Amino acid sequence: MEELLFIRFEVLPALLKGLVVSIKLIVPSAFFGLFIGIIIGALRVYGSTILKKAADTYVLIFRGFPLVVQLFIWYFGLPHIGIYLSPMVASIVGFSLCSSAYHSEYVRGAFLSVKTGQTMGAKALGFSKLQMIRFITLPQAFRRALPGCGNEIIYLIKYSSLAYMITCIELTGQGKIIASETFKYTEIFMIIGAIYLLLTTIASWILHRVENSLLLPGFEHYKA
Repeated sequence: MEELLFIRFEVLPALLKGLVVSIKLIVPSAFFGLFIGIIIGALRVYGSTILKKAADTYVLIFRGFPLVVQLFIWYFGLPHIGIYLSPMVASIVGFSLCSSAYHSEYVRGAFLSVKTGQTMGAKALGFSKLQMIRFITLPQAFRRALPGCGNEIIYLIKYSSLAYMITCIELTGQGKIIASETFKYTEIFMIIGAIYLLLTTIASWILHRVENSLLLPGFEHYKA
């Protein structure tokens, strides 16, 4: 009984406070990560030689550096050159840039899957390269990239827990504080795990609904 009261009146309110911070991290990071990823993916396929190399280098760096190292650079490193970011902003910047590098891979593959005849037809009709991407290839590529990009968003929900490493006290950070005070690590982190499971389940359901709403009959699914 005491254990349940402890969880209800001490653990859950603190974790709810951390959950709000986690959501404030996840939502903008998911948006900016996908937005930047689409731009980088498009540059890697349709950009000039210089832009392609710059985009490839961007992906190489942000996929190659561990996310924790990136967060440390944004929060602890930038002050050495006079740039100061709050823990929240540094976390969003780190998550967005890292996530965008992975999104760009899915987007690049989706762009390459669009048949060249469509791009040639767009050019023949007088479309500029930007118009061709916006009206012809991007709508098709986005549908095809969405499952992979959705998977990256699910990962983002889970690795948002690293924000506490740079003093952004989100869900995991709040749990760590309570656990270090009470030494009830198993109980508290089991609850935290259940909350993340709930978040990823809800996100998966939303992404599945979005994916289904964008399906074009006869194109995405084929019945035997």
